[in-house]
This record gives sequence, C-alpha cells and structure tokens, in this order.
Amino acid sequence: MVTLTMNGKKIIVEDGVSILEAARENGVDIPTLCYDKELSPFGGCRLCVVEVEGSKNLVASCSAKVKEGMVVYTESERVVKTRREILDLLYSNHPQDCLTCEKSGECQLQDLCYRYGIKEGSYKGEVKKYAIDSLNPVMERDQSKCILCGKCVRVCKEIQVTSAIDFSGRGFKSKITTGFDNPIDYKNCRLCGQCITACPTGALINKQLKGTRPWEVEKVRTTCPFCGTGCNFDLNVKDGKVVGVTPNPDSPVNGNSLCVKGRYHIDFINSPDRLTKPLIKKNGEFVESSWEEAMTLVVSNLKKAKEEYGSDSVAGLSSARCTNEDNFVFQKMMRAAIGTNNVDHCART
Repeated sequence: MVTLTMNGKKIIVEDGVSILEAARENGVDIPTLCYDKELSPFGGCRLCVVEVEGSKNLVASCSAKVKEGMVVYTESERVVKTRREILDLLYSNHPQDCLTCEKSGECQLQDLCYRYGIKEGSYKGEVKKYAIDSLNPVMERDQSKCILCGKCVRVCKEIQVTSAIDFSGRGFKSKITTGFDNPIDYKNCRLCGQCITACPTGALINKQLKGTRPWEVEKVRTTCPFCGTGCNFDLNVKDGKVVGVTPNPDSPVNGNSLCVKGRYHIDFINSPDRLTKPLIKKNGEFVESSWEEAMTLVVSNLKKAKEEYGSDSVAGLSSARCTNEDNFVFQKMMRAAIGTNNVDHCART
C-alpha cells in the first residue's frame, strides 16, 4: 500500500494504481474524455492532468502511478486554467450545434464545458468539416465532432479484436477512419456498435435512437433474448414503445459489451408479424387460442405419441434464445418425463 496526500487529505491506496484510480476510489472526481477503465491508458485528451509537488509539468493522472509520499492537487488554479484552455481548443474546432445534436444531454464534452464555464470557442480559424458517413443501416459517423480521444480505436482493437478503424493523418489533418478512408459498412466493420458506446461526443450515434432525446426515454433493465449468455442491457422506451438499446456498465455478464443482435435487433418487438397468442391448426388453418388450450393440446399429443409409438418417437429441439436454465429444464423434461435422449439444440451446428 502507498500513502499520499490529495487535496490536503492523506489517503492510502494500493501500490501500482494510477493517480486517477486513486482519486476515484476516494471520491475525488478528475474529468476525462479519453479514459475508460476497460481500455489501456491513452493520455490523449490531457483533461485529467493534475499538479504534483516536485514535478515541473502537469501530470496525466490516467497514466501516472502513485508514489509513496506524493502530494497531488486535482483542482489547483493552474490545473483548472489548463483544463479550460484544452476545452476551449476542443470546442473551437467543434460544430456549434449542441441544441440539435443527437448526443445533447449525454455528451461528455458538453458536460465538461458546462462544468468549467466554456460558453463558446475563442480560437478563430479553420475548423474540420467532414461529410457525414451514414451509408450503413445502423450507425452514423460525423468526424467533424470527433475529438480524437481514441476510445473507439482502442475498444475496436482491445475488446473486439477487430481493428477496423485507426488514426490517420498528422496534425490538423488527423482523423480516425477505416482502411483507405472508406465509409463504414459490413465490408470493413462488424457494425457491433462498441465504438458508439465508447464515444464521448456525437461523432458516433446509433441510428435507431436518432430523433429521441435522452431525457425523453425511460430505461428498463432486461436480459437479452437472443442467446443463453445472459447479457443485460437497458431498453430505451418512449411513449410505451422500445426505440433502442443501450448497454449498462453494471451488467454482471457483459458490462458495456453487446453483440450486433442485442444492440440493434429490436425490430421484432413491434413487428406486425409477431405472434402474441398461441395458434392451433383447425380445419387446415391456424386460429388463435388461449395458452391453457394450447398447452393442454401439446401435453395430450405428447402422451398419445409416447403411448402408441414409445418414448423415442418424440424428439425435442431447444433454442439459443432461451436462457441456459430454461434449456437445462427442457432437456431434463425430455429425459425424465418423456424418457428419451432425442434432444438437440439449434446452436449445436
């Protein structure tokens, strides 16, 4: 363990942690734009800088490790002035459309500008203007709003192990893009949307949530129905209708990670083709019935088949959309109640 002083208060933390981690463990909020606890330290945004006694320059707290006896100031006059200058530079080269931006209310750059009193960018001159990339069906990319924090690059490389995007260019012409600067689509990207979750601004957005303000939705935690892994996420509900899905970092299985099915495939929820009641075929046509009638018919036919042709005349096919517990109960029913080992699963192939 290491003892250090932070903002005049002595704290004890584990040796080897960063100054930022030590601060957050002790309730001290140091702002960041490029930091994510699931990703490697980057130190690109410089907003997490702190003043350390004995150090000539301000120190990036996300990458600097604690040391015994260290004295740290996280909101000194010099630190606050530097953060304001950084935010001023970022906002001066950023579209001034916060009132209509899809990320308004959830934009970390907006939050930090509010926190440090940046009302407008004071640096005048050339600004980045890129065409919006909106060719694929699920995500939209506006590189004019990109602050080059690199979180999308790292989550694509370190979590997804895909490396579909990376930094390109130098200086003012630096940007994050695909190979050969092609638009993002299924040919060069899995379209998993991990970069959307990581992005702190409106540079990357989920198309399904366009036109929905963050404060208009109610978030309802649920378990993804697409496989038995048990991922949790939040359904974004507006006016009684699910309009999109966002991950929740508190999810025990998946954290902020979601596959392409879990993130985007909400279309079946409100599909006019979705079955809402059991159907029984009568006189060659399917007609709606009650659950009690349908289950009674299933039990009756299973019993009849078993009595007439034996247990092995029955086979059970389970589904990857069920939970592991549901599938376990299903195979136990087939083996114990019906007496057959003819049990298969659609995900086996």
